[in-house]
Amino acid sequence: NPLLHSNITAVFMTFIKRSALTFTLLSLFGFAHAGVVEFNATTFSTNEITTPATITLKRIGDSTAAASVLVSVTGGTAVATSDYTFTPATVSWAAGDATSRAVRLADMSMRGEMGIPGVLTAPQWGFYDVSVSHTNADLKLKEKKDREFKFQRDYGSYVMENILFKISFPAEFHSQTACEAAVRLHPEVKDRLDEIEKIVITTHESAIRIISKEGTLANPADRDHCLQYMTAVPLIFGNLVAEHYENDFHAANPLIDELRSKMEIREDKRYSKEYHDPDKRSIANAIQVFFKDGSSTDKVEIEYPIGHRRRRDEGIPVLEAKFQSNLATRFPKGRSEAIFSLCKDADALHNTPVNEFMDMFVI
Repeated sequence: NPLLHSNITAVFMTFIKRSALTFTLLSLFGFAHAGVVEFNATTFSTNEITTPATITLKRIGDSTAAASVLVSVTGGTAVATSDYTFTPATVSWAAGDATSRAVRLADMSMRGEMGIPGVLTAPQWGFYDVSVSHTNADLKLKEKKDREFKFQRDYGSYVMENILFKISFPAEFHSQTACEAAVRLHPEVKDRLDEIEKIVITTHESAIRIISKEGTLANPADRDHCLQYMTAVPLIFGNLVAEHYENDFHAANPLIDELRSKMEIREDKRYSKEYHDPDKRSIANAIQVFFKDGSSTDKVEIEYPIGHRRRRDEGIPVLEAKFQSNLATRFPKGRSEAIFSLCKDADALHNTPVNEFMDMFVI
């Protein structure tokens, strides 16, 4: 796998016959601050032959330094090559300073640094041949025209203008609108939770592929990447906070898993299409709760989370309040107010030397 900047990545394998395997993380290579790497779930499954299994890994804790981990497979009831195909893989993460390095490289380029002309296109060892020339699913060789970067637009300010702020819920972004819809439904369902027959969640393909999970959830990392869990909690409690992912909370509230078992996940093709539309980038979810007596709630649909650019007028005040609240957990009142006031004044912030700005965050 190429070096990744995300804390979550995956390796792939294909089952030829129905079989059971054991996956092992053999060694974590890295300096101090490498953190911990673990599987994102206790079990993984897929269809035979047709769909490779996605084995997801998550790096938690300190991610300051680069790290790599070797993934190995031991056959349980499975026999290598006849029941499954897999090559032991080393999965790597870049250091936590990857963003600052990218800015530094951009600065060098703007100042005339020539770089290495063949770093992308060099035969066999260039980035295109090593990392872009094969499909992730089955490692088939792509057509020549697909073995290089493609861009939807020229370089500009699109990324900055479309930043997604995670404001209301500590939840994986594909579920943000589902959490909001569940909070809206809470007053209507909170006194009828034992009467629920089913809960229909209508969502987009990426959410189904990445965070739709059934069965046992092993740890907080598992729960905050489970669409059903992140919907059940606000339906029951009217909110979703970080403490709701902890083992003790989950164990003390069996109703969460009871509601999970009643959930149906459906894809809306329009949601999936508009998720990828560069002019929309929606992250839509809708929830409807059906009761045993035949009644139901309205279908609550939310297409854009509060942190989306289409909800800036609504979202920025909430974001500012969150910033002030978090500043207050670390700094005296006067310092918090000074930092916030400076950040609110774009001209003053632009004219503040970086070292003076950073000094404000030192107690």
